Amino acid sequence: MIDSISSMTVRPVASFGRGFAYPFRAAGFLFKRPRLLRYLAIPFCINLLIFSLSVYFGIDLFNGLLEQYLPTGDAWYWVLLNYLAWIVAFLLTAVLVFFSFTVVGNLIASPFNELLSERAEEVISGTASDQPFSLRRFWSEARHAMGVELKKQLFFIAGMIALFMVNLIPAFGAPVYAVLAPLFTLFFLVVEYLGFVLMRKQLRFGRQQGYVLKRPLLMLGFGCGVFCLLAIPLLQFFCIPLAVVGATLLWCDFPLSAAEE
Repeated sequence: MIDSISSMTVRPVASFGRGFAYPFRAAGFLFKRPRLLRYLAIPFCINLLIFSLSVYFGIDLFNGLLEQYLPTGDAWYWVLLNYLAWIVAFLLTAVLVFFSFTVVGNLIASPFNELLSERAEEVISGTASDQPFSLRRFWSEARHAMGVELKKQLFFIAGMIALFMVNLIPAFGAPVYAVLAPLFTLFFLVVEYLGFVLMRKQLRFGRQQGYVLKRPLLMLGFGCGVFCLLAIPLLQFFCIPLAVVGATLLWCDFPLSAAEE
């Protein structure tokens, strides 16, 4: 009895831990296969440019918020309000930088992420695509990838707006928002990066959600792993390609079961 309870406890933890490890496993996978690193060059430059612009305008916004709303005075409560205003301005700026970097960077780099996911899957499966690379095919797939990415980003923005409206409801709105907003963000990160391989498998958005929700702890771990990469300075530049490859590794380990097909 004790052994069975122990195994039931360990299995969810192991599933979460395995999902969490995929973005970090992707780093070792890429460095062991230098040929794939060339597919990171353009997304890396895009991410670096977007992040630099986000930080530049974020600092400008931060300074503007402080100049406009920073309270002045010598009394102790003015000092307290000064610190609170500084914290609010910093958090607001950090959130805007994070989301602008994530949304814009993912949108622009989506065609190259699609190509990276496809090449990583070819290496894992040992089978090459029967279609040779061509610029015409790349731009055709790039338009499709950016269209799908735009829909995902609009879904995320609409979800966050809806949750923000919930936050405005008196009494229970703030606690509900505090729980649902992080979960929705993690869910979006999973759908965002798994989407590249799932779309290639001809899974529409509804079936993608079904695939994710049937493996909740595995996917929760993966989303947390990606979020940690986004939160670590400097690793943010590599987060998107690592998440794309990590999602591809996850799919290859956990493809659709016969019942799901």
